[in-house]
Amino acid sequence: MFLHCLKYDILTCWRNKMFLIWLVLFPIILGAFFKIVFGGIYEKETLFHTVPVAIVQTAEDPVFDEVIDGVTSGDEPLFAVTECDEDKALSLLKDAEVSGIIYADDLTLTVSADGIEQTIIKSFLEQYKVRTAVITEIAAAHPEQIGTVITQLSADIQSNESIPLTEGNMDTYVQYFYNLIAMVALFGSMTGLHISIQNQANLSQIGAKNNCAPVNKLISTLASLCGSCIAQGICVILSVSYVAFILRVDFADRLPFVYLSGILGGCVGVSMGFFVGSVGKLSEGVKTAIIMSCTMLCCFLSGLMAGNIKADLAVSMPWVNKINPAAVISDSFYCLNVYEDFSMYIEKMITMLILTAAFTLGGFLLTRRRKYASL
Repeated sequence: MFLHCLKYDILTCWRNKMFLIWLVLFPIILGAFFKIVFGGIYEKETLFHTVPVAIVQTAEDPVFDEVIDGVTSGDEPLFAVTECDEDKALSLLKDAEVSGIIYADDLTLTVSADGIEQTIIKSFLEQYKVRTAVITEIAAAHPEQIGTVITQLSADIQSNESIPLTEGNMDTYVQYFYNLIAMVALFGSMTGLHISIQNQANLSQIGAKNNCAPVNKLISTLASLCGSCIAQGICVILSVSYVAFILRVDFADRLPFVYLSGILGGCVGVSMGFFVGSVGKLSEGVKTAIIMSCTMLCCFLSGLMAGNIKADLAVSMPWVNKINPAAVISDSFYCLNVYEDFSMYIEKMITMLILTAAFTLGGFLLTRRRKYASL
């Protein structure tokens, strides 16, 4: 009987048009908009790129030419240099084909805007001027030490070592895709809500029929919950696959664990809806409004609409992120991306298991032995 109920509950989910719209079609559309808006921002604004520079030089300067050759060579050169006259350089600057113009004769700089690339050019020129002044002064006062000074100034002195904090994806905008998957998982609350409604004779005609059916209520409810979790898990798998393979969001080599987190997050959503639907005698419409409001509030606090809100809550009210289902689900993806070990990830998974168990148990306690005067 359990398998029979399970089969038809899964089929019922997939025949529900609203289920397909909100859990399959809507994430695809929203994910595409996220990719259009946020795609490439991290690479353009954060990662280093070779700076295009125009150089105007009328007199020969072997020292300056040698320095420029040094910063334009290598796999990732500092500058991409275009040597030209002033008119051509100004034209390139106006068309934004270069970030600045270096006048080699007097070591001045002309830019048309303020930004990271312009700051890099300015810093290069200032450093070059300082080193040139030092060499000139030493050459006049102590010419015998000029070789030592040049060697020291030319040395690549490093007072610290660059150690990456993580090998994962450092794109801060990837959190929106994490929260998108978390939202899909929590949308399972709608199916959990319907399970509860369909087991209450005073709220729906199907509930009245189910209470008259010669089927153990515990078995039918468990079958409905399992069927909804399976259908929800399939939707989450589709969403994760879409984000990973179509939108090309980098999950590194831990994609199987991302699927696992998403599936468990879907169980959290179903159980949360089941619990809310079991509370009180409110109508189906009111309970639907409540569960949708709770779901969207959780997603909002997790950073789906405002990226910095979760970080602000971590400072002011850290307990919110620990009990917010959407934040826990998205944090599980973040832990997989950032941390090398699985300790934080396991903690988030345990939290999801506790939330699922608490919501499910609470729903059963609220609906157990509920009787009706007439059906």
